[in-house]
Amino acid sequence: MSNIFAISPLDGRYADKVKSLNETVSEFGLIKYRVMVEIEWFKFLFSKPEFGLPSLEAKDIELLDSIVNDFNEIGALRVKEIEATTNHDVKAVEYYIKEKIAHNPDLDKYREFIHFACTSEDINNTSYGLMLKDVKNVVILPELSKLQQRLTELADQYRDVSIMCRTHGQPATPSTMGKELYNVVYRLERQIKQLEKQEILAKINGAVGNYNAHLVAYPELQWDTLAKEFIELRLGLHFNPYTTQIEPHDYQAEIYDNLRRINTILIDLSRDMWSYISINYFKQKVKAGEVGSSTMPHKVNPIDFENAEGNFGLANSVLGHLSEKLPISRWQRDLTDSTVQRNIGVGIGYTLLGLSSLLKGLGKVEINLNAINHDLDNNWELLAEPIQTVMRKCNVANAYEQLKELTRGKKVNAEGIKEFVAGLDLPDSEKTKLASLTPHNYIGLANKLY
Repeated sequence: MSNIFAISPLDGRYADKVKSLNETVSEFGLIKYRVMVEIEWFKFLFSKPEFGLPSLEAKDIELLDSIVNDFNEIGALRVKEIEATTNHDVKAVEYYIKEKIAHNPDLDKYREFIHFACTSEDINNTSYGLMLKDVKNVVILPELSKLQQRLTELADQYRDVSIMCRTHGQPATPSTMGKELYNVVYRLERQIKQLEKQEILAKINGAVGNYNAHLVAYPELQWDTLAKEFIELRLGLHFNPYTTQIEPHDYQAEIYDNLRRINTILIDLSRDMWSYISINYFKQKVKAGEVGSSTMPHKVNPIDFENAEGNFGLANSVLGHLSEKLPISRWQRDLTDSTVQRNIGVGIGYTLLGLSSLLKGLGKVEINLNAINHDLDNNWELLAEPIQTVMRKCNVANAYEQLKELTRGKKVNAEGIKEFVAGLDLPDSEKTKLASLTPHNYIGLANKLY
């Protein structure tokens, strides 16, 4: 279908920007992960002598592995064709694998060990676990790393660029552009570390989490030990020993809340960058052929930061519902999590789209020293803070009040500040120090804190 007919902009207008998710969080991706889990469970049973199954020959393992490794759109469509009859998506995967091994008599005779003792959720929870593991490690963390690198580069580049800050939107004590950007670097760093360490849990313990059928079939086996081995060594996930029919999804909520915090930090950054552009602290590089307004030819709009803000907001709406809903299930199982989890890709997709827009925007900005210096040169009242602080140190009465009278709601130039300092009853060393201050060099440790 042409992208022009897509209902979701993720599959339409922005399809090429989120294509790295196509084989991961799509219906195709979910089916492939299910096939992978079913095959790995089948192979696992053969690897354990206690099940009385023969050892698989190399050619048999090669065939089974090829079902996963060669899985493609044709295979996924065949699964959907089977599902049209079964009206059950996981059962369709089981039947698909049985079809694929039908021509191999050594495997086909043991076809009933495909999906052995499994409830659908044994396959689903592990599949979503593998999906989120790949999304986290292959897509999201690398994109966040690119963003961190870009912000760090800008912070280093603008380490010594003094700027007038704004608290409550009003002129305030100076900082450096580098330090203000590094604030974001540090905030992201904490959240990224949490995301990197996030455990992804899974279970494979039957209809209500107690290995009931397993124990009837093979009462002599330590099923919880086998399940832990399969989850951790075969799939590379963390074993959850206590569940109902479903893995309770708490870890998923943790991931989505972590991503929401990251997105919220980046909304904050997007708005600040938009604002810096609006007061000309940053200029945007012009690209030939682009149009900023359909009627105002002069405009270069900060659309990348606006798109980032909007898409992070959409992502957080979806991720917020996922994190609030998924840990809740009636008694041992209801199906509300199933339909909701199908929208994992939507939350992740808008997150990725926001990251793409933000990176694009950060790649187009360049500092505008003229505008920055203009603000610093025309706001000498910013030095009221250090002057009254030194006056307090030297026990000058009503220090704050004197500076308030001099500066509050008023414009004071360099000469006015220097004249005021010269008339103070302070030691010469303190007067000399204050006289050397300018809005440009009154930056504290801003360029040395990182």
